[in-house]
Amino acid sequence: MVLIRRSMLLVAFIVAALALPAHADQEQDLVQYVDENTQRLVDKLNEEKGLYERDPEAFYTSMDEELREFVDFRRIAARVMGRYARQTSPEQRDEFVVKFKRSLFDSYAQALVSADDFSIEVKSAEINASNADRASVEMEVQTASGNRYPVTYSMYKNGDGRWMMENVIVEGINIGLAFRDRFSQEMEQNSGQIQAVIDGWGDAVKDLNLEDEVDKS
Repeated sequence: MVLIRRSMLLVAFIVAALALPAHADQEQDLVQYVDENTQRLVDKLNEEKGLYERDPEAFYTSMDEELREFVDFRRIAARVMGRYARQTSPEQRDEFVVKFKRSLFDSYAQALVSADDFSIEVKSAEINASNADRASVEMEVQTASGNRYPVTYSMYKNGDGRWMMENVIVEGINIGLAFRDRFSQEMEQNSGQIQAVIDGWGDAVKDLNLEDEVDKS
């Protein structure tokens, strides 16, 4: 009996030892995947600093093409709408996805106009121990002046097995949650008229002061 128990423990140890490197390999693959997408985006933004002012539509198209396979805008937009999404038609949801993406791309463009050169280092990835289809990726943005800002991507694996970004936290500010709170505020201010909120979403985001938000996740 003792021999059997020892044998079982040895088997369990070997299985664990074999599993750990595989898990580590998956995390390293995720780091590389996020790094490749992030560096490509940084290069694209640097190349097209003046495009937004010259041709906003071309800028929107370029950003959409660059990010659509990496960022799940539809999933994020649905979470921003929260419980109010059930009140919308499919056409309204599609319209909000477009408005939501444009609000983000506008923010990118405005940040580029005033921003110094910057770099992004993808530092590590951690796959959720209880759900292998979810992960967080830690990064650091460094400006030319030496300032450093921590950034965390929340990732999930979609039905096609592709890792997609579904949220981002910047210096403890949960961006997705901040947008959802803003959507709720707009619904209250517009007496529950969801089409009015969708129509005015761009202006609502401009008025959103993320620095005053805290991470409530």
